[in-house]
This record gives sequence, structure tokens and C-alpha cells, in this order.
Amino acid sequence: MRKNISDKRSDILTAIDRGENLSLMEPLSLSEKSIQRKELTDLAMELVAKSSGFRRSLPSAIQASLATMVRAMNCYYSNLIEGHDTHPIEIERALQGNYSSDIKKRNLQKEAKAHIAVQEWIDAGGIKDSLFSYEAISEIHRRFCGLLPEDLLWVEDPESKAKIKVIPGQLRQSDVKVGNHIAISPGAVPRFLARFDSFYTALGKSETLLALAASHHRLLWIHPFLDGNGRVARLMSHAITLNVLDTGSMWSIARGLARNVTRYKAHLANCDSSRRNDLDGRGNLSEEALASFVRFFLETCIDQINFMEKLMQPELLRARILLWAREEIEIGQLPQQALQILEAILYQGEISRGEMAGILNVTDRHARRLTSVLIERGILISDLPKSSLKLAFPAALAHRWMPGLFPPE
Repeated sequence: MRKNISDKRSDILTAIDRGENLSLMEPLSLSEKSIQRKELTDLAMELVAKSSGFRRSLPSAIQASLATMVRAMNCYYSNLIEGHDTHPIEIERALQGNYSSDIKKRNLQKEAKAHIAVQEWIDAGGIKDSLFSYEAISEIHRRFCGLLPEDLLWVEDPESKAKIKVIPGQLRQSDVKVGNHIAISPGAVPRFLARFDSFYTALGKSETLLALAASHHRLLWIHPFLDGNGRVARLMSHAITLNVLDTGSMWSIARGLARNVTRYKAHLANCDSSRRNDLDGRGNLSEEALASFVRFFLETCIDQINFMEKLMQPELLRARILLWAREEIEIGQLPQQALQILEAILYQGEISRGEMAGILNVTDRHARRLTSVLIERGILISDLPKSSLKLAFPAALAHRWMPGLFPPE
């Protein structure tokens, strides 16, 4: 049985609890009487169909490579929302242990690497408790902040200007204000997180999807940590879509939020607003503002799937990759037979190393030399040193192979 939060962390017992009523963060989802509920339920069902159809359309051999690329993209856009611009090419270099000599850039590379490590853990099924539990939320924060360089673990108190260190996984011990929103007292955070968990965990899959935006905002409204709440909320939303929609990490909500960051932040601020009148739900917070955010969130998800679908259309993707390969061959950056290898990979999805010599009509040694060139360029990968070769999606080539995924470096 899950322990009470206060039993697990003695350090939170010293935080001041001003006794705020749990009803302050109601409604936690759209009520049955909401006039927009039917329309938004239909939108949620459209998202289910879109997500399922997109994943089914992708060859299984491509899915793992695409998920790796999407993790870098998700990290890039999530950090961009926080004002940290670390390009996926720099992120890819960090994953290979190649860091910038500039300390600020190096710190941001390490931050990006930390984000990817947490998402890999989520994608591998690392969350064993409820997705909405204190355990899951604090573990996301602990894993992310635990990998950050020391310089990024300090925040400044806006009133006293004193520097406060962020402790990975620890709930905040002080009051905070975000924009015009004064968050609940630090001692009240465990009570509100327990309510947050009990409500959202009890929902079925369709209701969880409809409440996706609501849970995203309400976690930010609670503001459980001194810093890192935005990243934790976006990673939690990623985990929810992964679980409810079985996305396979083939697309990213973070890209859509970053591309509409002004609207995203405006929706979050509006959802902090109190109920306007008797037509605006029955909770303390505005249901009308919440419904508007739900629509924005679901439409953003659908928009990102549509974008990825267009990028991954087999014939167009094949044409872009082969056009790039021909240009590289023409300027002497790739051997002539690289085109033949890529054509075979794009047609079959993956090729065993033993097949390569026969496809190219060359000796085994020559085939190994040719494939080594493509592996070194990051174009081909394999799960194990001797396993089948598959297409990779290196960040350095994304602007040619998958235009619009993120800006050129």
C-alpha cells in the first residue's frame, strides 16, 4: 500500500501549512454539465484515432530511430519554453560526450542530456506507480535535477534576492509567486498532491485524455518544487499520452507548445483565474478557462501528429533522403554505393550485415567498409555490434530529411 506523503519525507513537516481548502483547485476536470464537454470529447476521440493511425503507418524498423530523434526534439522544445536554447545537434554531441568549451553552453548541454535521460526512463516503463502519484512526480524531478550541473541548481528569491539551492525530488519549503498566481503554502503541497493523485488516477483512459490539459495546469498551479515544475509537467504529460494513447514516442506535444508559447502561457495564466459567474462552473477556478485550455492542448496534439505524418510519408521521406545522398556522392562525401544501401534500407526497413555483400555485389570486406562509412556518419545504426542495420535520423541531417522538425543549427 502506498504510504502517506508525510510519512515518506520528514523534511516537509517543517514547511508551513496555512490550511488551504482542497476545493481551491477545483474543478480538476470538465464537469458533466459543461456545455463544451461533448465537443471536446469528440476532439479527444479524434486524437486517439490520429495517434493510433500514425503509429500503425510507420514500419517497425523506423519507430525506434524516430523515437530517439523525437526525444531530442522534445527536449529541445521543452527547454526552449524555459528560455534555454540548446540545438538538437548540440544535444546529440552531448549524448556522445562531446561538450562545448563554453561553460554556459556545456551546462545547457548537460541539462538537455538530463531531460533525455528522464524521458528514456519514462519510455522504458520506469514509472511503476500511478502517473499522477507523488512518487512519480518527485522521481521525475529527482532524476532530472540529479543530473544537472551545480550552476543550474540555484534560484533567486525574488523578495530577499537570496540564493536557494534546488534539492532533487524535494518539495519546496517556501512560498512562491508565478506571475499573478500565489501558490499554496509549502506545507499544503502534500495534501494537494494527494488529492491530485486520487482524482486523476481514478479516471478511465478516455476521461484521463480529456483531463490531460487540466492535470498539466493543476500540477503547475500546485507548484510542488522550487524550480523545474514546467519540465516535470511536460514530462508527465508525455508519460500520460504514452500510456493512454500508446504513442511509442512518435510525436511531441512540446514542439506544439513551444511554437505557440505565448498562447500556451496565456492559457496557463487564464486557468489560474477564479470562477467568473454562475455560468462558469461550480468550482473555485474558471471552468470556461479550463475548457479553452483543453481545446488548445488537444488541438496542439492533433496538429503535431498531422505534422509528423506529412514528414514521414514513405515516398516523400525516401525522395528527400535519396536526393541528399546523391548530392553527397556528387561532392565526394559518400561512396557511390551508399545510394544502393540507402535504397535497400528504405525499402526493407532493416538489413542484416550478412545480406549487405549480396545486395551490393561486392566482397564481405568491401561491404563492411561501405557500411562503416554510413555508421560513422550516424546514418545507419544497429542495436548490437553484429545485429541488423537500420536507418537513423541524425540531428545534423534533420533539416534536409525532415524539414521543419526544428530550425537549422
